[in-house]
Amino acid sequence: MSDGLTHGDRKLLAVAGGVSFVVIALGIVLSRHVADATEDPTTYSVGSGGAKAAYLLLAQSGYHVQRWEESLTDLPAGDGGTLILAEPEGSPTPEERAALTEFIEEGGRLIATGTTAGFFLSDYSRPLGHLYAIPDPIAGLTWERIPSTSPSSITRAAAEITLAPEAYWYPESSVMKLYGGLEKPRVVKYARGKGEVIWWASATPLTNAGLREPGNLEFLLACLGDARRPVLFDEYFHAHRRAEVAARARSRFTWIAGQAVLILTATLLTYSRRSGPIVAAKAESRLSPLEFVRTLGSVYDRAGAASIAVDIGYERFRYQLTQRLGIASNSPVEQIDRAATARWNLEGPALGELLRSCERARQDPNLSTEAAIALSRSLTDWTARLGLSPRQMKENG
Repeated sequence: MSDGLTHGDRKLLAVAGGVSFVVIALGIVLSRHVADATEDPTTYSVGSGGAKAAYLLLAQSGYHVQRWEESLTDLPAGDGGTLILAEPEGSPTPEERAALTEFIEEGGRLIATGTTAGFFLSDYSRPLGHLYAIPDPIAGLTWERIPSTSPSSITRAAAEITLAPEAYWYPESSVMKLYGGLEKPRVVKYARGKGEVIWWASATPLTNAGLREPGNLEFLLACLGDARRPVLFDEYFHAHRRAEVAARARSRFTWIAGQAVLILTATLLTYSRRSGPIVAAKAESRLSPLEFVRTLGSVYDRAGAASIAVDIGYERFRYQLTQRLGIASNSPVEQIDRAATARWNLEGPALGELLRSCERARQDPNLSTEAAIALSRSLTDWTARLGLSPRQMKENG
């Protein structure tokens, strides 16, 4: 046998290793360009419900746009800035809600969309704890053309907009109702300190598909206002967070290192297998007692005949016990118990209780598997304890 790898083995390992590293490198490079196609209104998504088109369009149009991937507690001064919370996921902490309120009151503008955005406002609920943003899931199943309600700079830019009316603002609140009528306003605006809040029923106007609908682009630009005003697209509540991005990068390189270790381990194992002695595997005989026991046990298990297994073991135990005691094999349980107690000076009723339990179990068609196993083990233990097996009896003369 060869003491090392052959030339062909070395060549095969070298090719396989080279291909593996090339695939890993290509995966790293190409994964950076794989587009996110989720339906969440995130600026990373190219899906119909994503917002990447709006983000790129604003950037190319001269707006100072930025993805915000940090907590709201790190927001810059609100004077002159606009934050877009497009259907955020989850709820903010009290500190984050307070920071957002401060951002608005210092002159910031908040564009919040969807029902969940209502949780982010410090005045997010009306008396009795009900939200101002009320879900309307049935109406939100389809897009609708929503007409303007009140004259403003926004409604002058777009008399009608298209959105999925997934919610409406509480009609009795003191806000300016811009679109959707007075009963179920779909877009509202209200002042808070030096800033203002604009709420939409859904993020449809800034999504990749909704941006193309008539009036939606004009509506978005009117809500943003001055192009010199910085625009922050929240990504923190879409799970795009700087700490998590770094963790994913570390995880990627961890997997690469893991694959390299796996290749090295496979190489070492291959070498050790080829260098070690060849030992034929021992084939288990199909006539072995263990296989017979397994087969017989599976038959009883499928038939649900646990009582039969107990009956067989009990009859064998009674026969061996009565033969040893020199009494009739059909003797009553009480007589067998008294004879065995006198013969071996047994203490306690354990043997008699076992015999009576087996008598009951052999007649019980609903005997459980666990009970049958417990009785069979007890019979085996007593057989060994009293020396009733043929080998023990032969050794004892």
